[in-house]
Parts: sequence; C-alpha cells; structure tokens
Amino acid sequence: MKFVRALGAGLLAAASLLPFTAANAADDTIKVGVLHSLSGTMAISETTLKDTVLMMVDDINKHGGLLGKKVEAVVVDPASNWPLFAEKARELLEKEKVAAVFGCWTSVSRKSVLPVFEQLNGLLFYPVQYEGEESSRNVFYTGAAPNQQAIPAVDYLMSKDGGEVKRWVLAGTDYVYPRTTNKILEAYLKSKGVKAEDIMINYTPFGHNDWQTIVADIKKFGAAGKKTAVVSTINGDANVPFYKELANQGIKADQIPVVAFSVGEEELAGIDTKNLVGHLAAWNYFQSVKAPENDAFIAQWKTFIKNPKRVTNDPMEATYIGFKMWTQAVQQAGTTNVDAVRQAMYGQKVKNLTGGTAVMNTNHHLSKPVLIGEIQANGQMQTVWKSKDVIKADAWSPYIPESAKLKADWTYPWVCGNCAEPKFKM
Repeated sequence: MKFVRALGAGLLAAASLLPFTAANAADDTIKVGVLHSLSGTMAISETTLKDTVLMMVDDINKHGGLLGKKVEAVVVDPASNWPLFAEKARELLEKEKVAAVFGCWTSVSRKSVLPVFEQLNGLLFYPVQYEGEESSRNVFYTGAAPNQQAIPAVDYLMSKDGGEVKRWVLAGTDYVYPRTTNKILEAYLKSKGVKAEDIMINYTPFGHNDWQTIVADIKKFGAAGKKTAVVSTINGDANVPFYKELANQGIKADQIPVVAFSVGEEELAGIDTKNLVGHLAAWNYFQSVKAPENDAFIAQWKTFIKNPKRVTNDPMEATYIGFKMWTQAVQQAGTTNVDAVRQAMYGQKVKNLTGGTAVMNTNHHLSKPVLIGEIQANGQMQTVWKSKDVIKADAWSPYIPESAKLKADWTYPWVCGNCAEPKFKM
C-alpha cells in the first residue's frame, strides 16, 4: 500500500509539473506582434519597420528585458493583402497571445484589422501618417494626423517662402487615406479662398505605372498662369514611375513642385533621385536632422542592420517612439494587461529624434514637430521649414462639418472617441 501511495503521489507530482513548466516558459517571455507587409507593393516601405521593431526588441533584451522577462517578436507577412491583415492580426492575438502589435502602413490595412483589435481588446501601435477621422481605444496613432503634415505643407506652399501657390493638384492612390486627406485639404483650401476650378483631384490604383496622360493633365493644369503645386498622397512603388514621368515631360521642381507625404529616405534609397531633386516631403522627422538622440539612433540602426548604407525615416521614428512608450507604460503598470497599459500610456513622454519630446495625449495621438524638406541628390532631405513647437494631433478634422463636433478623449470619466457628448462609462 505504501508503494501504491508513493507511486500515486509521484504520478500526481509529475502531472502537476507539466503544466507548471509550460506556464513558466510562457511567463518568462513577453510576445509582441509585427504586422507589416514583407512582400507585395508596400514591401518597399514596410520591411524597414519590421526591422526597426526587431532592433528595439534586441535592444531591450540586451538591457534585461521587460518586467524581468525576455521580449520576443512574432513576425507575420500580410503581403500587401488587406483582408490578410485581419487574418494575421487575429492569429497574433488569439494564437500567439501577443501583448501588443506594431504594424500596418496603409489606412486600408488599419481599417481591416481595427474590428479584430476592438473585438479581442488588443493593442495596435500604428506608426504612419494617416487621414485622421478615427479614434479607437485599441489603437495608438504614432504617425502624423493631417494637422501635423498635410495642413502645414499647404500653408508652407501658400507662403512667400513656399512660392505662393495658387493652383493645387491633389494626387493620390485610390484608397481611404488619400481620399479622406484630400477631402480635408479641399475644404481647407476653399476656406482659404481657393476656387474650385483651381483644385484638380486625381486617384490611381496601387502599383500604377502609366503616368503619361495624368502628368500631361497636370502640366496643362499648371499652364494657366498661376503658381501650381502637386500635393501627393501616392503610396508605395507607384511613386517611382510618377516622378520619372514628371522628368520625362520636363516638369521641374521650381515650376510645379511636388510635396509628398509618403516618400521618405527609405523609398529614395532604392531609386535614381535625379528626377526628384528639389521636390518636397513633409514629415515629422528626417535622417539629416542634427540632434544627439538622432545620432545615437542612426548609429544603433546601422550597427543592428549591419549595413552602413541603410537609411532611417519618419515611420521608423514613429515606431521607435511607440515601442519606447509601450515599454514605459508596461513598466509603470507592472503588467502587460491591455487595460492597465492603456491607462498608463496617457502622458507618456519620449525624447523624439529631432531634439524635442513626444507626448502621448488622451486622444491616442502624439504631439509632434512638423518638418518640410527638399529632396537632395543623395536621397536625403534638407529642412526648409520646421514648426516652432510640437503640434498636438487632431483626431477629428475641424474642416469637415460632421467631424468638427466630435471629441476624442479616452480618460475616465470622459471615455469618448467618436462622440459629440461624453460617455460616462468604462
């Protein structure tokens, strides 16, 4: 009987040891998801952001991890396929049990995953400029809202320094970000006295490569005797043939300047820049900015990626800021619990890479500086204008009547992201 009791106790102990060991293994690791296209039309932009998250994970593990645990990046490839983004997001949250996800570039990919994050109460850190008109308690928007990029760019071009532009071509890829941004810009331009006949709007599909007719139309539009500029929300690899066709038709930057919101150092690194010299880009960060934090970030990047020719860009800074803020919030909360981390995110501060401080506001958007740069032959940007201070993002545009009345404030007791009146509930 003693033998049977001892055997039973041993089996019970062994049985209890198996789940305990598995739990310990899970408890020793904090997983984060990386949801960026590594193939397809958006890979030209998104692959670098995957590498940025891996660099941040590597760095935090070298410094002891997070809450005494190792951080593990779980990388998936939604392949520039918008429905696949939602499928991969669900996989990360349900199967991999990630504590947070860093990902998406296009707004259509973000819109695709949004219901998944809200249903499963996940956290998405979205690092790219976008059209605004959204406020979710499950997303932290670390890229620029229109009042941190598009509106300042137009103001600059209207100014004496920007050439006092009078006619406007709003050219974009045919999806939600360009269409909504241009809706805001059209309303803003009209509020500034620009007539409807002085605004030309054009959309093309992802990956568009036959620009001859469209550029000819732009050239004709700009020949009306008024200074003309192109505001470009063209995304992905379609930018390469677009700028090439501008050059083919003899359109120079001093004649019809293009200010782009989706062309940065990473995109420029892979193409012949002679067609782009003198054109403009509006972002919140340029690699060429002189600041100690930026010098350290560039050095860290080149060491990690093991390629001295690899550049840095704005969405990388937004990824960096989001990751740093998330780790600070986790440390402050003492847990990766989504609800606790979300509350700890409000008011988080991280030194940005341009010499200032990024602050996470209760509308889930950052306060950021705005920079306008002129593209150089070496693929870098020469800053021609910078905001005097950081600008707080507007989640809802005051230039769209139905949005102007909406509030975005996720702190208790307000808890309101999409409403005109406060909601007193959690």
